[in-house]
Parts: sequence; structure tokens; C-alpha cells
Amino acid sequence: MTLISNLRRNSNESFPDFVIIYDTTDPDNPDEQEKVETELEVAFERQVAHIIIEPFTLGKDTARWIKMGNFLHKSSVVSGVISLITGYCNKDMISYTLAGVSFLTAGIYALSWASDPCCKYQIEKNKRRIQDLPLHELSSTSVVVLVRRDDARRKYLQNIVSLSAVFLSAYKVYKMYYL
Repeated sequence: MTLISNLRRNSNESFPDFVIIYDTTDPDNPDEQEKVETELEVAFERQVAHIIIEPFTLGKDTARWIKMGNFLHKSSVVSGVISLITGYCNKDMISYTLAGVSFLTAGIYALSWASDPCCKYQIEKNKRRIQDLPLHELSSTSVVVLVRRDDARRKYLQNIVSLSAVFLSAYKVYKMYYL
């Protein structure tokens, strides 16, 4: 089945409701694997609300990519917040180190994940939210369901926290040596 036949649009939404990426009949055929990966990329570009990935390897790799992006984002925010707290408590070495970690992970996220259309998706684990999707049509029970989420506020939070931690650390260093 091709992607176009799997694309279903909800009349209330501007984005297609869901798409199913079916498993190939011959997983050893590189042409079919490439076709499945292309269908996933097209689904990302069309901003489909839910993507159901049936091929095990593709689903596992996509989930791993999303989890790594989430880890970088959370590392940046948490280390930035702790840097700000320790900076205000005058624990300067801890604050400087964590500000650097926050800035580094935010930079890696911005360079590697922020421009990827995959970063707009999260792995859906809540059974109630996916019960309306046609999972009964699939031959595999180990599917990955992705849901599109707006990540603008999350990126703003990450950047504000990271930059605040760096600016606080830079100000403290400036104050220590020049004032």
C-alpha cells in the first residue's frame, strides 16, 4: 500500500488525521526499505497528526531518535535551572559547569534536532488517546505510534533557561574580575 491511500483527513483539522506506514513484504529488499523510509519522511513533511509505524526496525530507530532529542532538551533545561539556582546560592563552580552543560546540550539540540521534522513528534503511550486509530488493521502488535505536538513553547523554555544560565555565569565572572 502506498502512503496516499493510507492518508486520512479529519474534516475539522488542517493536518491529516493519521497515516499508517505498513511493514514491507520483503524486509531484505533495500528498495522496499527505502520506500518505507520515504513514506515516513513524507508523513513528517505533511504534518500528519498521528503516524503509525509498523516496521519494527524503523519504529525502534525513530523512537530512539525522538528519545535522544527529548534527553538533550531535558538535560539542557534541568542543568540550566540548577545552574541558575546554584548561581544565586553562590556555588559558582557548580553553576558555571552546569551553565556550560546547558548551553552545550541546547546547541547540540538546535543543530541536530530542531530543524528535523521528526522533532515535532512524540511517542504516544496513552492507550486511551490512540483507541480511535485503526490499529486492528495492522499485522504487527509492536507498532510505534507518533503524535504531532507543538514544541514552540518547549524550545523557548529551553533557550531562555540556557541563555539565562550562561548570562548569569558570565556576569558573575565579569563581576569577579572587573568590578
